[in-house]
Amino acid sequence: MELTLSMVLIACGGVFLASFLDAIAGGGGIISVPTYLLAGLPMHAALGTNKISASIGSLASVGRYIRSGYIDWKLAIPSIAMALLGSVGGTRLQLLMPETYLQYLLLVVLPIVAIVVLRQRSFREVPGDISRRRQLGIVLGASLVIGAYDGFYGPGTGTFLLLIFTGLGQMDVRTASGNVKVVNLSSGIGSLITAVLYGEVYWAVGLIASVASFAGHYVGAGLTIRNGAKIVRPVVIVALVLLAVKVLTDML
Repeated sequence: MELTLSMVLIACGGVFLASFLDAIAGGGGIISVPTYLLAGLPMHAALGTNKISASIGSLASVGRYIRSGYIDWKLAIPSIAMALLGSVGGTRLQLLMPETYLQYLLLVVLPIVAIVVLRQRSFREVPGDISRRRQLGIVLGASLVIGAYDGFYGPGTGTFLLLIFTGLGQMDVRTASGNVKVVNLSSGIGSLITAVLYGEVYWAVGLIASVASFAGHYVGAGLTIRNGAKIVRPVVIVALVLLAVKVLTDML
């Protein structure tokens, strides 16, 4: 496939916006995957190429959270292994199956997630009262399952993880966001490696768009660290609405 100027402009513009959204509330794939499709990539190549820019961009978010001390490494390190395991399996499944089945599932899940977000007045600014063992089980289970979803399809991954980490896992929003980025980066790398092995990655446009992705993640992570729940909650709602619109549009 020949790299064109229009392809680069479309990819960079869409990926910057997607990465900014992703760094704050997850769900960047809602924008970036359709952006790669609009740029002319076929579906499997779009999903694989998206993992290049998403993974490189996530490095900016992870770096800012590390410097600010908002990553719980005792939870993050084992969740990396779970996310890698899940994403490799999910990507292999994605390359063998149509995505229609997952879209039907999302139509059931999204209203439930939206109700939870709207009923939650704000994301917690301080950790909740939960045993460490239970919290670890929740984080590892979510990393495996959502990591598999990220490998299979992707859009909304960070949003789902953030809701689970802050809700069930009782983590404060800044630490939860930092750990989400670590899990998201790990599942992205696992999915990318699998897609590369199957030849479903377009490196030229993916690497160029990675510059825009890095910039979007850097700006978005900074806003989250400074503003916490005040900026995360409204952006999560926007991410869920966009994901619902995308699923309905794809099915129609």
